[in-house]
Amino acid sequence: MIQRIQSIFLLVAAILTGSLFFLSMAEMANMEELYELTWRGIYEVEAEGAIQLVMPGWALSILTVLTTAVSLVTIFLFKKRLIQIRLCALNLGLLLGLSGMIYYMGKTGAKELGATELSFNWPLVLPLVAMVFVYLALRAIGKDEALIRSMNRIR
Repeated sequence: MIQRIQSIFLLVAAILTGSLFFLSMAEMANMEELYELTWRGIYEVEAEGAIQLVMPGWALSILTVLTTAVSLVTIFLFKKRLIQIRLCALNLGLLLGLSGMIYYMGKTGAKELGATELSFNWPLVLPLVAMVFVYLALRAIGKDEALIRSMNRIR
């Protein structure tokens, strides 16, 4: 059923990863320029407020979209618990990759652009928090599957 606790966990995970579309993950600066890491890549922020793409981040974009989509799709597969378990495990790996990619893009982007200061913002932890919620959903789905299998043995 869709109103199970694992649906709430997966929805929270989807909201957390979906919020990365609207937040800046890191800021880099040197003496002249200010750069910002978003889900699309690294942008140069000018004094007038205009932004310009400096380094595209295709891998970061794909991972952000995939993790959000997998969480949302997993919610609606409530009748197929084994597929839900597999998708949750896949989502855990994708979220781990997303966290690593954010860190990697920030470090290498700062190095390539010659930025002297690099500061990661608080949205860096959102994929890690989403991993906790996906793990809780995985455990709840496993408990449901065990309950259903035990009921089949009684009949």
